[in-house]
Amino acid sequence: MKNTALTHVHEKLGAKMVPFAGYNMPVQYEGVNLEHETVRNAVGVFDVSHMGEFFLKGENALALIQKVTTNDVSKIVDGKAQYNCLPNLDGGIVDDLIVYKIKDNDYMLVVNASNIEKDWNWISQFNDMGVEMTNASDQYSLLAIQGPKAAEAMQSLTAIDLANMPYYSFQTATFAGVENVIISATGYTGSGGFEIYFKNEDAETIWNKVFEAGASFGIKPIGLAARDTLRLEMGFCLYGNDINDTTSPLEAGLGWITKFDKEFNNSENLKKQKEAGVTKKLVGFELIERGIPRHDYEIVNKEGEVIGVVTSGTQSPSLGKGIGLGYVNTAYAGVDSDIYIRIRKNDVLAKVVKTPFYKK
Repeated sequence: MKNTALTHVHEKLGAKMVPFAGYNMPVQYEGVNLEHETVRNAVGVFDVSHMGEFFLKGENALALIQKVTTNDVSKIVDGKAQYNCLPNLDGGIVDDLIVYKIKDNDYMLVVNASNIEKDWNWISQFNDMGVEMTNASDQYSLLAIQGPKAAEAMQSLTAIDLANMPYYSFQTATFAGVENVIISATGYTGSGGFEIYFKNEDAETIWNKVFEAGASFGIKPIGLAARDTLRLEMGFCLYGNDINDTTSPLEAGLGWITKFDKEFNNSENLKKQKEAGVTKKLVGFELIERGIPRHDYEIVNKEGEVIGVVTSGTQSPSLGKGIGLGYVNTAYAGVDSDIYIRIRKNDVLAKVVKTPFYKK
């Protein structure tokens, strides 16, 4: 089991630690609902140093990234980030990721912790273009500082105007007295904030200064359990649950990051799928009756016929009701369609809704 540079800090704070993607990670500190509300209303800090960072450099770096991803990376300028995915050759998804354009011929790819080795091997096999690739995952730490008070709470630590950073932009600057920190206006919670990347040796210094700066704003450490409820309220996909090697980006509602004005791995087949139409779709649903949907629960119609499967589900702390994502036959994918979640032996009424579930 790997540790992050901050594992000992979480243990000292009394976090409940669990194995996650090969790492020893804090799942909660004071309780999921409290931590969830802290991020929705104030500011919370997640240690997400288990994520992977790849650096790709060279005159063919863009060409390689364009080949292995579905979105059009040529559209992003220096200092911008882009949500993207790696398609496999069978119509599924190797991983979803964020591409950062540092400057021409110089990119950072941030990938899911559980897929670091898989993604590295996948991209490497297409690198016959002499692109210089560096897997820096074990050298970098990553904090997600999230919530509506994040900019105000962190402003004393940097000269960058945090409040006016556009969404999905980033800058490299001094932060908490440490040089060359990547400060990114990205996140997985839907409540605003930043993700900051820095070398492991600076982790404890930065962690301590972040908590000093945020003290008067009610800052708290947040575990992975609340990260999951926060992302689910936004309808964001989680790799391994909502998307995987067998789900196509079009089925997953990721047509918006699948650009057919360029060629990429398996683009011809995905284009045909788009033209023919998908047979199942990932939808958001809210329970009308009491119950909590969970991963792998069956979704059925009024007649009790299985029409799909739940991929993510929880009791929403913000909405006070059961919500989830799941794949259903296209006939049942329209907003306001009645579906039923089979919880134990009961078929519980739910309604297909437009995501995000949580609206500020």
